[in-house]
Amino acid sequence: MASNTSKTARASVRAGQAGAAGGALSVLGEFKYLIPLNKGKHAYVRNLTNGRTVHLKTDSDAFIEEIRVLTGAGHGTKIRAELKSLATAHPKDGWDATEKRLEDAGVFA
Repeated sequence: MASNTSKTARASVRAGQAGAAGGALSVLGEFKYLIPLNKGKHAYVRNLTNGRTVHLKTDSDAFIEEIRVLTGAGHGTKIRAELKSLATAHPKDGWDATEKRLEDAGVFA
């Protein structure tokens, strides 16, 4: 059977399945909300509340709203930590600007 999903999406699913082998609690502790793509211009946003993973431009309104939904569900602290980690690991990819854009939009308030 041919697959229409991207190589990155399949790798993301495999990574999630590999983490699930350790038990539910460790999966929740290691859950990544943001999977960076294209040097920070796009990202997969994994939504634990509805089980969906969406591909979004990090400078789009849709990205802001997706993060706002996750923050409203109590995941804001973890997402902010991920953004800081991405900014440290990839300083040229603009993750600090992405975090500032979310902050200016009132997502973390």
